[in-house]
Amino acid sequence: MARIMPMAASSIRPSLSSLRFCRFCVSHCSSRKFASFHLGTVPQMQSFGVKASKLLREKGSNFSIGAVSMAHASTATTQENVLDWVKQDKRRMLHVVYRVGDLDRTIKFYTECLGMKLLRKRDVPEERYTNAFLGYGPEDSHFVIELTYNYGIDKYDIGLAFGHFGIAVEDVAKSVELIKAKGGKVTREPGPVKGGNTVIAFIEDPDGYKFELLERGPTPEPLCQVMLRVGDLDRAINFYQKIFILQAYGMELLRTRDNPEYKYTIAMLGYGPEDKSAVMELTYNYGVSEYDKGNAYAQIAIGTDDVYKTAEAIRLGGGKITREPGPLPGISTKIVACQDPDGWKAVFVDNIDFLKELE
Repeated sequence: MARIMPMAASSIRPSLSSLRFCRFCVSHCSSRKFASFHLGTVPQMQSFGVKASKLLREKGSNFSIGAVSMAHASTATTQENVLDWVKQDKRRMLHVVYRVGDLDRTIKFYTECLGMKLLRKRDVPEERYTNAFLGYGPEDSHFVIELTYNYGIDKYDIGLAFGHFGIAVEDVAKSVELIKAKGGKVTREPGPVKGGNTVIAFIEDPDGYKFELLERGPTPEPLCQVMLRVGDLDRAINFYQKIFILQAYGMELLRTRDNPEYKYTIAMLGYGPEDKSAVMELTYNYGVSEYDKGNAYAQIAIGTDDVYKTAEAIRLGGGKITREPGPLPGISTKIVACQDPDGWKAVFVDNIDFLKELE
């Protein structure tokens, strides 16, 4: 999707924030909405400021109650509007982005050892990077990999926070033999996962990224997982689910599994069931609250109908915007980037612009 470098914020079009607070204004509010709020003690609301709070006390309860009710109604209306929009936003995980030191070498490994197809390449010389997209099906319907090669950089630090990518296969043992025959590196031989029955194996690509092979029946989404380590699992789950509470990512918590014998807990989140959709696997290792992230893994890209409204939703949910919504230099695709509490990044990509890229 893009070279992952800090970029200047672009101008933002008028957005939902313009409706957030209307100090003592009644033009956007109805008296019917006021009636639904509790008419109790007037809080010292920060948005009113010190002078406004003093004025409320001086003018008496009637004025105070009406003004506070209007502020509450305006805020509630804004959040309702955002929530209604987000519930209908067409979101799915588009691709996972990470950096490699030799694009041709990695493409060769993924196509020959992992059976992926090279879907497209994109060179952006003015920004000094090249992307390659690989996967098991068309980008408009499958989760894929976006490799980023930055001119002149041949090595990256993967760190300890990134875990692995998951690939579903029907026969793990057979897949491992084929990978070995092609010269691939196997770091864990086929066998049941610790604390479970699923047969798995691990392999490693030329840059050191790990892939977990999971034995499953036929699936429409073979590239099925991205595993990241987090320092506080409850906090991370709350963030990725927030869309229905405070409007952030809106992923569904599919399941959790605690493995006290091996001192770790996992949570699976996504926009659809595990056997049909790509999901995020968040892993908490007992007692570990921080990890070195390195500089190799970049982010997950998620489709959205409107990056500007998505940015408003993230702000209302208390999320951190790391790149303001707007078009990318060189390709004009509109994005907005944000960051979770553990520092993992996600980019929301305009759905229409994304489909234009594929044309």
